[in-house]
Amino acid sequence: MSRQYFGTDGIRGTVGQAPITPDFVLRLGHAVGQVLKRTEARPTVLIGKDTRISGYMLESALEAGFASAGVDVLLTGPLPTPGVAYLTRALRLSLGVVISASHNPFPDNGIKFFSAHGEKLPDRWELDVEAALESAPVWVPSSELGKARRLEDARGRYIEFCKSTFDAGLSLKGMKLVVDGAHGAAYHVAPHVFHELGAEVHSIGVQPDGMNINKGVGATHPEALVEAVKAQGAHYGIALDGDADRLQMVDAQGRLFNGDELLYVMVADRLSRGEAVPGAVGTLMTNMAVELALQKQGIGFVRAKVGDRYVLEELSARGWQLGGEGSGHLLALDRHTTGDGIVSALQILQAVVRSQRSLTDWLADVRLFPQKMINVRLKPGQDWQANAGLEAARAEVEARLEGRGRILIRASGTEPLVRVMVEAEDEALAVSCCEQLAATLA
Repeated sequence: MSRQYFGTDGIRGTVGQAPITPDFVLRLGHAVGQVLKRTEARPTVLIGKDTRISGYMLESALEAGFASAGVDVLLTGPLPTPGVAYLTRALRLSLGVVISASHNPFPDNGIKFFSAHGEKLPDRWELDVEAALESAPVWVPSSELGKARRLEDARGRYIEFCKSTFDAGLSLKGMKLVVDGAHGAAYHVAPHVFHELGAEVHSIGVQPDGMNINKGVGATHPEALVEAVKAQGAHYGIALDGDADRLQMVDAQGRLFNGDELLYVMVADRLSRGEAVPGAVGTLMTNMAVELALQKQGIGFVRAKVGDRYVLEELSARGWQLGGEGSGHLLALDRHTTGDGIVSALQILQAVVRSQRSLTDWLADVRLFPQKMINVRLKPGQDWQANAGLEAARAEVEARLEGRGRILIRASGTEPLVRVMVEAEDEALAVSCCEQLAATLA
């Protein structure tokens, strides 16, 4: 059964256009409340948000919706998405709610949910909510309406949690860091975490005005961090996105490290300490060089669909702990139940401090394969999957790659496009193979 409102990461869109309107969000809060009350007489939910100006409006609408269903509400104000997940679990609450469109520009916003255990909720729960949205509201008597109050020191509690994931025997003293908060939810959190662990911290992207989130800064615009690291003479730079669940890092030379490389470092660090790492999960887009480097060390590697929820599903099914995406969504389930940019950065810095090896040293054996992607626009009614020429070309290209490269062909989820991607050790070979495949669809 397909979902009408929920996407891969909650409900998201442009503010003022369906479904991101106050009337819909009020109905959504009421519907979620109805679903919660099927198993709990008096639920309590936590609502956090990023720094978008529309967050005030959507927060009020959600609060009213929950109250109308007899659900109590705790408000945190601006707080990273993983902070909401942590507090929901720590406070034994019924549900965590985040108002954020993550790395999207400020005109967008969205709403996503976490279970009582601080985990993404399954498709079945989302379908139940959508069914409740289509049903008549169930109004409760005035005496049973929900109440709302602000959670005092939500920020401080989350800062302490982040610090607790860093080895108590280590310190960041002597390390100079640039921290880029993307003018988002971590603007008043991330700098304090690294400073309180001993680092000298220079901050950028920490002056939100409601309309500058992710604008020219953060994990989606790491060039600002590269320049700041060089200007400050810092050892490393840390870039988060608007809701602080993504991470990109930069070293003193201005080299940018993406999520694929950082995932490898997390695995390698645990192996160096004698920990058992049965496997790691990436996505269809994870660079093949990382897969081969992990396999060389005897580490299993599985590709999930693109999206951190699918990485989490694979990890949970296999009982593994480490996974991630090149975009910087990294999961260390022995530290947190969801992707957390700050916690992930601490895991990387911990490896550097403990070993006295730089990130470049950690990745000496990992040279990312060049990737070439071509988007092919489909003609109306074109069935690209039944294209015999494409299949013949795929066989030829796989023979040319000889196991040292990879093909990925997938349809766009939003446009009439087929994305053709080839990666190989040799850039010219990747380009040639990708063009050969794309030509069969033109």
